[in-house]
Amino acid sequence: MLTPAYSPLYSQIKNLILQSLQSAEWKPGEMIPSEVVLAKRYQVSQGTVRKALDALAKDNHLTRRQGIGTFVATHAEQQVQYRFLKLVADPAESSAPSNIGTQRQILACKKQRAPSGIAKVLNLKSSDQVFYIQRVLSLESSSNESPPTILEDIWLPAFAFKGLSLQTLQHSNAPMYAMFETVFGVHMVRAVEHIRAVLPNPAQSDLLKVGANTPLLSVERTSFSYQDFPMEFRQGFYLTQNHHYRNELG
Repeated sequence: MLTPAYSPLYSQIKNLILQSLQSAEWKPGEMIPSEVVLAKRYQVSQGTVRKALDALAKDNHLTRRQGIGTFVATHAEQQVQYRFLKLVADPAESSAPSNIGTQRQILACKKQRAPSGIAKVLNLKSSDQVFYIQRVLSLESSSNESPPTILEDIWLPAFAFKGLSLQTLQHSNAPMYAMFETVFGVHMVRAVEHIRAVLPNPAQSDLLKVGANTPLLSVERTSFSYQDFPMEFRQGFYLTQNHHYRNELG
């Protein structure tokens, strides 16, 4: 006979706070109520609330600021703007390049029926619609005409990004994930990546301005919002002649 799995009290409070985050009771960048207020709200001890908040901060849902308060994490913050992008210039040791995104070109943004593989990743039906975005990024800022470094193909569930257009993307100066937050209320909290070495096809060679035998780093990323809803599938093709993929573990 199966017995219900035990859930610690702090974990229950964590899930309740996650529900409030998902419902946008507190928006990205906003300060949430204090531990004392939350303890009274959920009728638990302040220590239980603190443990729940610490767990949410560890999962990058919240940001704790000593002596100030606890805030909803946001991709608009400088230190986390590029948390999901790990390509840095040689021999830099920073995992958050400050020049990323200064040069980007949106090549396409169109609404279409979800390809079968994309529908499966995003938990959609084959008849559901997605937005397909293609863009090129340059990580070099030393010249006005920096060579392309990353080619990205991005798919988003259309129901969550109503009104998205080529003009919206072109006119936004914010990092893409920050724009998703402010314009569409979609906050990406974690991502899973699959990385492999590939050779470009003719179209990719043309867009990245490289030869057919130039090795690329293919990074397939699925990004999730609160409660582990998949909200994006992105495949990036990275040039690594002058850059490397840096990931910090532990």
